Amino acid sequence: MTKPGQSRIERILRALHLYDVPPFVRRVIVAVIGGTVLLIGLALVVLPGPAVLVIPLGLAILATEFVWARRWLRKAKAVIEEAKAKISR
Repeated sequence: MTKPGQSRIERILRALHLYDVPPFVRRVIVAVIGGTVLLIGLALVVLPGPAVLVIPLGLAILATEFVWARRWLRKAKAVIEEAKAKISR
């Protein structure tokens, strides 16, 4: 059950019981999982696969704990929106 005002990230952290983990350990866990997904996405750039979907997913995971990933994710969203606008013309 979700509480009013609870963000998506907070719900995910509660579901994964990551609020019970010390902040440093939580950052390491997020870095390993997000970094792995991001590296898989980068590999999919040259391999057949949906790199356009996997790279932002890795950045979204990393953005839950790291400011630099939030900035990259914002830039990636802007590039995707720009590409969608060009395609729709």
